[in-house]
Order: sequence, then C-alpha cells, then structure tokens
Amino acid sequence: MFSNYQSTLDYLYKNLPMFQRVGAVAYKADLSNTIHLCSSINNPERRFKSIHVAGTNGKGSSSHMLAAILQSAGYKTGLYTSPHLKEFTERIKINGVEIDQDFIIEFVNRIRPQIEKISPSFFEITVAMAFDYFAFHEVDFAVIETGLGGRLDSTNVISPILSLITNIGYDHMDLLGSTLPLIASEKAGIIKPNTPTVISERQMEVELVFNKKASEEKSLIVYADQQVQMIEKNEGTHNALTFDVYCQGELIVENLQPALKGDYQRKNIPGVISCIKVLQELGYVVTWQNVRTGIENVTHLTGLKGRWQKIGEHPLTICDTGHNVDGLTEVVKQIRRQKFQNLFIVLGMVKDKDISNALALLPAEAYYFFCQASIPRALDASVLFEKANGIGLHGEVIPDVNQAVAAAKSRASKEDFIFIGGSTFVVGEVNDI
Repeated sequence: MFSNYQSTLDYLYKNLPMFQRVGAVAYKADLSNTIHLCSSINNPERRFKSIHVAGTNGKGSSSHMLAAILQSAGYKTGLYTSPHLKEFTERIKINGVEIDQDFIIEFVNRIRPQIEKISPSFFEITVAMAFDYFAFHEVDFAVIETGLGGRLDSTNVISPILSLITNIGYDHMDLLGSTLPLIASEKAGIIKPNTPTVISERQMEVELVFNKKASEEKSLIVYADQQVQMIEKNEGTHNALTFDVYCQGELIVENLQPALKGDYQRKNIPGVISCIKVLQELGYVVTWQNVRTGIENVTHLTGLKGRWQKIGEHPLTICDTGHNVDGLTEVVKQIRRQKFQNLFIVLGMVKDKDISNALALLPAEAYYFFCQASIPRALDASVLFEKANGIGLHGEVIPDVNQAVAAAKSRASKEDFIFIGGSTFVVGEVNDI
C-alpha cells in the first residue's frame, strides 16, 4: 500500500510505459485495457456528461477555453488534458483546481490489483483515474482531451454529448498514418452516433473524411470557420489582440480580448464558440457573456500555461509549446511580427518529430541555444545542433534548459527578443512559468 503521493507517482512512472517519456512503445492501439479498468471501478465515465476534443494542434487550448466558459456559466466542470508541464496533478482538474493528491494515492491502491494483472500504460491509468474523480465529485460536465489520435485513444470509451475536432496536421505519422486523410480518419474516430460534432477548421484535404464518418453515424457536423467570423480590430501584436466575434452573421461578442495571446488561437476560438452554440441548441444555459468571461480569463480559470506565454519583459521573453511543423509555422509567423533588435531562440526537440522540416521553418538570423529536456525521448542537444548547423542555423549547445535560458538572457539586451520552445517538455522545464 502506498502512503504518500511521491511514492505513488514513482510507482506509476517506473512500472507503466509513458508515451511522453519513451514514445511509441507506450502506445497501445486498442481500448481493451481502458474498458477493463473502467469496468473494474463501475464505469465512472457513464456518470457525467462529457465533451470530447481531438485534433493535431489546438486541442489543449480549445479544451481549456471550453472548460473556462462552462465554469463561467456556473457548471461544475472537469477537465482532463495531457501531458502536464510541471506536475502530474495538472492533468485532472475540477473548476481549475488540480486533483487532490490523497485521491491519487487512494485510487492507485484501490486499482493496483488490476494494474498488476493487465499492465496498462501510464495514460490508460490516468484516464481511468480522471473518470473516477469526475464521477466521485459529480461534475456537470467533463471536457476530455484525447492523448493521441482518437479512434483508439484511451479516452474514446466515453459517449459524449458533443465532439470537437481541431486542426489536422502532420504529427505522430508513425502511429496515425502518413497522409492527412489517414490522420483525420483516426481523429474522426471520436464522432459518435447521433452526436453533434464541431470541426474547428474546414480543410479541403480531410473534409470528405469527416463528412463520411458523420453521415455513417447520423451525426450533425458543423464547420466552425463557416459559422463564426472573428474580425480583428487592431494589429496583431503580442500585447493586444481584439476581435469582434460574429456567429451566423450576428455580433455576439464585441471587443473580445483573449487571454491566450498566440495568433493561432483565432483558429481555435471559432471551434469553441460553435461548441457553445450547439450546447445552447441542446438546451444548456451558456450566454455569450459567459463566452467572453471564459476566453478572456482562461489562464486564471483553468491554469493553462505555455501558450505564447510571456515570462519576461526586457528583453521580451516568450515560451510556447508548439512542437510540430504546423504548430511551429504559426509560432514563427508571430515571432516575425514582434519588434526587436536581435533574436535569441532556446530550442529543444524530441526524437520522433519531423526534425528537418521543423528546423527549415526557423529564422536563420536568430542565435540559438540548443538544449534537451530531461526525458528519454529528448533529441540530444548536440545532434540537434549538427542538424541545425547543416541548414544554416547558428548557435551553441547548452543541454540544460534553464542554463540555456540563463545564457540567452545574459546575451540579450533590453530591446532583444528571446523565444523558448520546440518541445512541450522544454517549456515544462523552464523555471519561470
């Protein structure tokens, strides 16, 4: 029996394969373990209403915004996301409050015989834990973010009242497929019978995949960017993004100032608003004022970190968890909109990403500090340096993330700009967030 939080976590980390740390060997492409675990604890996933969120980029931000809006509307709202940045408890929250450590200890002690029997993955255990926690606390809603894919993701044992699929891009191709339609087909696995589905962004390459699956399941499908328009009212700088938001031609939120400052959030917010529109049509009371409150206060309400997050002023220092080609494309666009004298980038990546194409996106004029997160999946900083150097990116190797950040700060003047990213795990190790 475990008696304290740290020994419980140590057991989970050491005995269960964790995708975030070791990669594809931890991925289990079927739902049998999750079904078994949930059955052994009386199927908690059936005891609350859920909203299921999948996608390549934007699913974390969208999940947090949805949860923040529902909280603002007075609903007791669970939120399950992954991976965590700093602490395991970030993965499971109710109204922005992280899961109680005593519950984690009790849950693992209670379910340990099943763990020993079926050897589930770390993710499968955390999914079952989240469902059990939400059921125990009788949440009104739980927003559930998929971990990887959708069709075979452990979270896909729920029967949601609504599904949301964000942007589809190239990531985890070794597990999900090498083309956008194949990847979309995996994400489309969360579309359930007679259950509305919102697609954040209409993408011609994958539209047929979603339409076909929705037709098979007799499910309403809504393309959010066809329904919601965001009219930018000022120049997209770091400090101020202000939008008038229209839904089906009607002005619903004037002068919206999202708490999440990444320009790429303009792709996520329509999906979130279309979800609220669907919930309203289903009879749930959520106002447009609740939408404003949730989106403008999401970081405070849910504790979301690492999305174009400012952690220093002079020099301006930003970190962002964008880590694949599509995500980094958006990040680089926003870097280029900043005003600065010199650009310094603290960069680390993981081994199983599209390293060459990602590096090709990055600014050649920047000076780089190549580092690596403290996980087995991390790409060796020296290897990253060699690959980057080969395409004309210049800098130095400082493997420790925070030492690399300190070196960047020591080199930069007040008028310079420091960006930290390339991997969720690099951002997670930064002391200042």
